[in-house]
Amino acid sequence: MSNVRGTDDAVLAKAGIFQGVDPDAVASLIAQLRPVEFRRGQEIFHQGDPGDTLFIIASGKVKIGHHNTDGRSSLLALLGPSDMFGELAIFDPGPRTSTATAVTPVRAMFMDRVALRTWISDYPGIGEQLLRVVARRLRRTQDTYSDMIFTDVPGRVARQLLELARRFGESEGSGLRVAHDLTQEELAQLVGSSRETVNKALSDFAHRGWLRLDSRSVLIRDVEKLARRAGDRTVVPLEAPVVAAAS
Repeated sequence: MSNVRGTDDAVLAKAGIFQGVDPDAVASLIAQLRPVEFRRGQEIFHQGDPGDTLFIIASGKVKIGHHNTDGRSSLLALLGPSDMFGELAIFDPGPRTSTATAVTPVRAMFMDRVALRTWISDYPGIGEQLLRVVARRLRRTQDTYSDMIFTDVPGRVARQLLELARRFGESEGSGLRVAHDLTQEELAQLVGSSRETVNKALSDFAHRGWLRLDSRSVLIRDVEKLARRAGDRTVVPLEAPVVAAAS
């Protein structure tokens, strides 16, 4: 158990809220977090629920979704180790604006609004980092809306695969294994299109030899061509993935 906690602490220390904060202070703060586990498919909180808790993922993946009034659902984000969610409840005590669900078995740590406000009072740098994290989320949301308007579906599919690769990719031979753990419908929601249209784009990429499709994962074989299709000049390094998926 101590080894697991030590590994979790190392992952948690990479969370955006702790960046730039004194390491000794980070270790002390992490020790105050409370652990919680969720099984695959378990709802962590539901849109409309009252919320006053922030979560940081130690291992596993969590999807953030939104249910529209017309009954349709959209997938806003797929989060993994070191990511936090539920932070808006710390600033606004209103109801949750989205639903968080464990995609895989998840270990996480959590804190309530009172505890975080105490942290911010004692360590002002945490408040600044939290605002930066929220700002980056807003910027990504704006980029997503821009893509919906100016980028075709195959381009959005390619860009989303590259983003998933940066976060969850692991080297496999000469390629990059991206275990996203999403269904076809969920992947389509993340792209913002229909399952049929997204599957058509994926099949085309596979036919070109850029990737291989597997159950809830993709093996990317040609990152550069996929990046060009996405209009992205940034190429994911195969030898050093940014985030290794931990489930």
